[in-house]
Amino acid sequence: MADITVHPMAVADADRVLAIYQAGLDGGNASFEITAPTWAAFDTTRLTAHRFVAVDRDGTVLGWIAVSPTSTRAVYAGVVEHSVYVDPAAQGRGIARLLLDALIASTEAAGIWTIQSGVFPENAASLTLHQRAGFRVIGVRERVGRHHDRWRDVVLLERRSPTIT
Repeated sequence: MADITVHPMAVADADRVLAIYQAGLDGGNASFEITAPTWAAFDTTRLTAHRFVAVDRDGTVLGWIAVSPTSTRAVYAGVVEHSVYVDPAAQGRGIARLLLDALIASTEAAGIWTIQSGVFPENAASLTLHQRAGFRVIGVRERVGRHHDRWRDVVLLERRSPTIT
C-alpha cells in the first residue's frame, strides 16, 4: 500500500470522483441513486473537512470517501452519514479501508461521535469492511425503497467513537 496515499478531496479531483461514483452506481449495489450528481450538488451536500481521495503514485484518484450531516438539528451535530467508493479496477487492494481510517481520524478530531451508513445486504464486501472497521449493525430497514423496479432492504450500520464521550 506504499504506492497509495490519502489526501483531502479537491476540486481538481471532481471528474475522477464523479466517474468512480457513477461506476459504483452502475454496479447496482451501491446506492438507490442511478446517476452521480453534478460536482456543484456533490460539493454542497458533503462536509468539506471530511472528504478524502486515495491516489496512486501517478496521482490518479482510485477512491473517495465523504460525509453528509444527518440532520440540521444541533443535537445531531456529531452524527454524519458517509459514502465510500473505489474504482472497480482498484478494488480488493485495501483502498476503502485506508479511506475509512482517514475519515475516522478526521471526524474524531472534529468531535463527531457517530458515523453511520446504509448498505444493501447484497454488498457483502462493504458490510465486511465496515464491521472490520468497528461499525455495528443497528438493523435492517426492510423494503425501504425501490431500485430498478424492485424493493430493496438497507442494513443500517454505525460506528460510535470510543474516544468521544
